[in-house]
Amino acid sequence: MKNWTGQLFPITLLGLIAALTFWLDATLTPGGNAGEKRLTHDPDAIAEDFEIRRLDESGRVKYRLNAPYMQHFPDDDSSEIRAPRLVAYRQDAAPVTMTAEQALVTARGEQVTLNRQVEIIRAASADKAELLARTPALTVLPDAGTAHTEQPVEISQGASQVTGIGARIDNNASTFELLSQVRGRYVASKAQP
Repeated sequence: MKNWTGQLFPITLLGLIAALTFWLDATLTPGGNAGEKRLTHDPDAIAEDFEIRRLDESGRVKYRLNAPYMQHFPDDDSSEIRAPRLVAYRQDAAPVTMTAEQALVTARGEQVTLNRQVEIIRAASADKAELLARTPALTVLPDAGTAHTEQPVEISQGASQVTGIGARIDNNASTFELLSQVRGRYVASKAQP
């Protein structure tokens, strides 16, 4: 009769090593499923002092976005930006510059959400004074040339001042519409010093 105890020990040891390997793989793999990769909201890329330009069909700059710092997140393909500066251009019109303390940009850049200390400045032109608007948050659709907010808005242009809740901005039509609780003081340009 053969002695199986001498052969049983290596088989038991191999089984124990296989079980330990399986347990380590299941424990160390995020989500607990072997072979399944779970994405977390951790940055995979960082950019400093960057600038992005989008051109229109004729090759002119449509808008420009620059900032000192950006981080990209692979789980939702979004980017967080510190101190963004977004400048929208339109032929035969003054540029509109939007700044904030931070911004969140969606996957394909179709939406930029500016947050904290948002300022919108339409540069002065030959017949219009500079327009300055302030709001806590602003959602910008740069390709469409529009923006909106549900937050309080303060606007000043020359000596005129107006406040309201919510706004729609259309850079294509050069309009700035306040949605509710509008109050202000309008001073005609001829009356301004």
